[in-house]
Amino acid sequence: MDYEIVLAKEENRAEIMALYKAQIGREFCPWTDGYPSDETIDWDFSRDALYVLKMDGRVKAAVSLEKDEDVDNLECWDQTKAPEGELARIAVDPEEQSKGLGRIMLRFGMDELKRRGYKGIHMLVNKHNKKAIRCYSVFGFDVVGECHMYDQDFLCYEKEL
Repeated sequence: MDYEIVLAKEENRAEIMALYKAQIGREFCPWTDGYPSDETIDWDFSRDALYVLKMDGRVKAAVSLEKDEDVDNLECWDQTKAPEGELARIAVDPEEQSKGLGRIMLRFGMDELKRRGYKGIHMLVNKHNKKAIRCYSVFGFDVVGECHMYDQDFLCYEKEL
């Protein structure tokens, strides 16, 4: 599989939005026409926090290095792993799913967080999303708690980088 992962640019916006919109209505995906939005992409661009995987020059997957104080302030996180980063909005083109691109993006995101000086990673995973749980299971995350946010029940995943 021939691909490249690059920092997203303005010229990728339409493809990124199409990728996000393609997730709407998929099982366990809470995304709506209003989220993720252009403002979400602007926020990621402002922090150099949005990466895309391209195959044959086309965006096939994305991951964001997230900054969400509500998530960061959950009490379940292990402070010995601080500072911790978070990954969010991992999206794979539906036609490319189950081919390992989600794992590639997760690995890339963890490597990028480590490169940026983070000691740990935490993220929320919908507790009923078997596909995501299976994807992430190979990375050795600890389930350190559960929470209800954004109208969903989540498992709190954490790992030292």
